[in-house]
Amino acid sequence: MRLRHIPGAEEAIASSPYVIQQPAEYRGRFHELFGNHNPIRIEVGMGKGRFIMEMAARNPQVNFIGIERYSSVLLRALQKRAELELPNIFFMCVDAKELAEIFEPGEIEKIYLNFSDPWPKDRHAKRRLTSPDFMKVYDQVLCGDGTVEFKTDNQGLFAYSLEAIPEAGWRIDAFTEDLHHSPMAEGNVMTEYEMKFSAMGNPICKLIASR
Repeated sequence: MRLRHIPGAEEAIASSPYVIQQPAEYRGRFHELFGNHNPIRIEVGMGKGRFIMEMAARNPQVNFIGIERYSSVLLRALQKRAELELPNIFFMCVDAKELAEIFEPGEIEKIYLNFSDPWPKDRHAKRRLTSPDFMKVYDQVLCGDGTVEFKTDNQGLFAYSLEAIPEAGWRIDAFTEDLHHSPMAEGNVMTEYEMKFSAMGNPICKLIASR
C-alpha cells in the first residue's frame, strides 16, 4: 500500500497526548493509563478513526485503543480526536505483529478488523490480518472468551478468512455476506470505507470469531 506522506506527521504523532508513545511500557498495566480497570478493545488498522471514536462515544464503560501503522493516516484521526472529549480512547502507531509484545496475555477483550488491506496476491497471504499468523498473535493477547470481529467489502478476502480462521484453530461464531440486510446489523457502527462502499451498493461482509 502506498500512501501520500504528509510532512510533519511523525512530529505531530510524537507530540500528541492521544498517542501512546512507548506502548510496551504499559504492558500489563494499561489500567494505569486509562485510570480504571474497564475492559480494553482494540481496532487494528483503524484508518481515519471514525469507527473506533464512535464506539468509544457509545461505550464509555469500555476502553479503546486504535492501532494504525501509517503516520499520515493516523494524523487524520488525531485531527478528529482533538475535537472530541473522550477519556476512554488512545492511539498507537505500531505494526500489528508487535501486539504480543505490547499487551499481556488476556489483556484485550475484543479485536476489531475493519476493511483491512486484502493483499490479493497469493504470495502476500501472510500479510492479511486474518491469516493464521496474525490469528496466533490475537490468540496471545485476547482474554479467554475474547472475540475478533472482521468486516470487509472484499469477497475474496472474506472467503479466504472463512477458511483461514478455522484452520488457525478458531471457530466462526457468526457471519454474513450482506451485513446491512442481516440481524448482525443491529448496533453496527460504520467506518469511512463502509459508508463509501455501501453508497456504491457493495454488500458488506462480517464475521465474529472466537477460540
